[in-house]
Amino acid sequence: MKCIICESWSFLVICKTCQYDFLQPRLYKREIKKNFFIYSFYNYEEIEDLLSAKYHFFGDRVLNILALNSFAFFAKEFSFNTATLAIPIDDHTRHEFSHTAILAKHLNSKNITSTYNVLKAQNKVVYAGKKLSFRKKNPRNFILKNISNKKIILVDDVLTSGTTLTEAFNVCSLKNEVLFALCLADAKHKS
Repeated sequence: MKCIICESWSFLVICKTCQYDFLQPRLYKREIKKNFFIYSFYNYEEIEDLLSAKYHFFGDRVLNILALNSFAFFAKEFSFNTATLAIPIDDHTRHEFSHTAILAKHLNSKNITSTYNVLKAQNKVVYAGKKLSFRKKNPRNFILKNISNKKIILVDDVLTSGTTLTEAFNVCSLKNEVLFALCLADAKHKS
């Protein structure tokens, strides 16, 4: 196969050279609610084409590479005194895989355990390309199942307005301590 970035022959969908040259993560921080911070690894514009791969049959391989270069590295460095759960935002399967579950899987470490199918949206509306007013009129109506008295890291792919993560935070923090959220990319950050 060919690398989707440089089109050189590679055993990987993104060759090691392109991973090194173009996919070195940087940590961005945004506060979307008082004392609720979202950390992201990439500027959305830098990896926009790669993120659109989630709509294609090879998207899981692209997300795995992005997550290995960012989420897995973060998990190795993260240290917290108590067990922490990584909870993907609405990890139902789209296009044969769940993009948020792939990201959360790469957080599994000594300190973090990924937990799936526990934060579910009752409203399956698609926010991609929609304005903030649409997002506010169509909340996800999350339900958190069987999780209480835990430390939580929320996981999502892209941070835009923060509406989804704020709603997830509000539901999860009723019975838990949400430490922060991790996203692959921040659409509002400008390099």
